[in-house]
Amino acid sequence: MLPIHMESERPSYSASSSISEYLRRMIQYAQMDIDYTFAQMLYLCVAPRKVYQLTSYRKQTKNQWARDDPAFIVVLVFFLSVAAVSYGIALQVSGSSHLWNIALFVGVHFLLSGAIIATVSWFVANKYMRTSSSFHGVEQRMEWMYAFDIHCNSFFPLFLVLYVLHYFLLPVVVQPTFAAAVISNFLYAGALCYYLYIMSLGYSMLPFLERTEVILYPSGAVILMAIIFSVLMVNPTRISIQAFGV
Repeated sequence: MLPIHMESERPSYSASSSISEYLRRMIQYAQMDIDYTFAQMLYLCVAPRKVYQLTSYRKQTKNQWARDDPAFIVVLVFFLSVAAVSYGIALQVSGSSHLWNIALFVGVHFLLSGAIIATVSWFVANKYMRTSSSFHGVEQRMEWMYAFDIHCNSFFPLFLVLYVLHYFLLPVVVQPTFAAAVISNFLYAGALCYYLYIMSLGYSMLPFLERTEVILYPSGAVILMAIIFSVLMVNPTRISIQAFGV
């Protein structure tokens, strides 16, 4: 196991200053490492543990778990914007509706849901999952930005399944048939279960958290609901299209 550097319970910068600096770097392309971002995205699909090993290195060198490079979010927002326009074209929406789709995909599906999930997870982790004692007697707390990082990591494979693969399968999964319902349900179930898996890896990397395996427990309910919905021919693709979002 790699040694963990834990000198302080607080990162080396305040939350407000880190967020403002993070936002400033979003408009400074030269300060973003795009190649490294694509490498992380690849690892999230084939070897997600490697991404969190890099997180451990970051803690040792910068005394923070969260990324300080916004490139991952910037690239993901760009991908979501392209996906929003692509779905709008496929569903033959009007010109102004493309902007609504972008706002929905980026603002609601990714940012708003991510902020809610990160906040709830951050609170639960710090309140109920921390070990009673830490190395060197120093109390450790999880950073909110790291919780949002975990959401970003978990969201990318979900994006590939529910926004990219799903797009190419639209002619199949929009059909009012049993097979279409099964395919659609298990696309959603597979993406959500992998989201939870990568999320659990992120939390398990923190040595001061315990019982992180509970994050995987909802996977059973997700699979069960996919089976029930398939039997009842409830098609989440058709429902999401009718709700004007994917």
